[in-house]
Amino acid sequence: MEAKAGDISVPLAVLLKREMSNEKCEKPDLLYGEACQKKKGEDFTLLSADSERMQETSTESFSVFAIFDGHNGSAAAIYTKENLLENVLKAIPPKVSRDEWISALPRALVAGFVKTDKDFTAQARSSGTTVTLVIIDGWVVTVASVGDSCCILESAEGSIYVLSADHRLEVNKEEVERVTASGGEVARINIAGSAGIGPLRCWPGGLCLSRSIGDLDVGEYIVPVPHVKQVKLSNAGGRLVIASDGVWDALSHENALSCCRGLPAEAAATRIVKEAVKVKGLRDDTTCIVVDILPPEKVSPPVKKPGKVGIKYIFRRKSSDTLSEDHIDRGCSEPDVVEEIFEDGSAMLSERLSTDCMTSIIFEPYNCAVCQLEMKPGEGISIHGTTFKSTGIKRPWDGPFLCVPCQEKKEAMEGKNCS
Repeated sequence: MEAKAGDISVPLAVLLKREMSNEKCEKPDLLYGEACQKKKGEDFTLLSADSERMQETSTESFSVFAIFDGHNGSAAAIYTKENLLENVLKAIPPKVSRDEWISALPRALVAGFVKTDKDFTAQARSSGTTVTLVIIDGWVVTVASVGDSCCILESAEGSIYVLSADHRLEVNKEEVERVTASGGEVARINIAGSAGIGPLRCWPGGLCLSRSIGDLDVGEYIVPVPHVKQVKLSNAGGRLVIASDGVWDALSHENALSCCRGLPAEAAATRIVKEAVKVKGLRDDTTCIVVDILPPEKVSPPVKKPGKVGIKYIFRRKSSDTLSEDHIDRGCSEPDVVEEIFEDGSAMLSERLSTDCMTSIIFEPYNCAVCQLEMKPGEGISIHGTTFKSTGIKRPWDGPFLCVPCQEKKEAMEGKNCS
């Protein structure tokens, strides 16, 4: 018996096999491990393979992996580990579809990072932390980052993709321009009239980073607004390496992946940390998380042949062509393609909280876009800079809106007032 697919006759057995293959590959298996050698005791991790979110008709799980690299003490890293994920989830309306949840996640991550920073600095504590937060839902990977920890992806083919940003002032000229425009001074340490030594730092405070959570003593132009990148893996899967700067100061992305190739996740994380310490010595906390995203029932990462693949900064788009029967017969074996869904690294809240057509329907129009405070129509301040007086119901597309404290936080980060 045969069924028609356009002008091509497709055997029913092939259609059934395709359906079973798609169902089988709908959600990957995750194997993960972590390793750390401590010097200061300021690195912390979060690993959760079974976090829950409410859908329209059921409860579904997703996975979260994160590294918090503290500085000037551990208070900010500990606080962020305990509160960041909850703040992100509160910024997403409950009981939405999976597609809506994934679409809303980038904006919710921005809101969650800013709220966590706002709540922590309200305690007048001056420590700070970098954050690299990875959320995996099915084959979709979303990475939000501030600071100089890094997340990379090695696809099943062996291509390397960088999924986070580097917010060190020494290497990020755009961030230097933003900080100085907001009122900060960027310079090297100056000793006795010398030309300056060491990496570029922000003054006051001397922080080498342009983005972090905390760091009240440095100034609010060191912002908590994360770079967010969201990608979809093929069902061939891949390996994520999330690590603090203790690893990346010693190893290149290629070296970190090659030294652990073929090892299971936990052994891979241990090997990467050992190699980093071997190269540079234990100068800083050195922390690594390895996550293998695998087709169901595949218990170990494939042993890839080493080659000169290079780092991919531009993602290849998925083809709309139907898979060949050869691909269907091999089950979960789509061509190795990583599809970019979303990326934004702007530090401006008015840009990051703007909504597209879908998310403007999802979010409550009169909740503060950062702290989720419920406001009456007319009480909020539009992220576009307009204060609306109480003159009746306002159009939702004039927002999103901020409450007064969050608007003050936004202006401080943009250098419009000094704190």
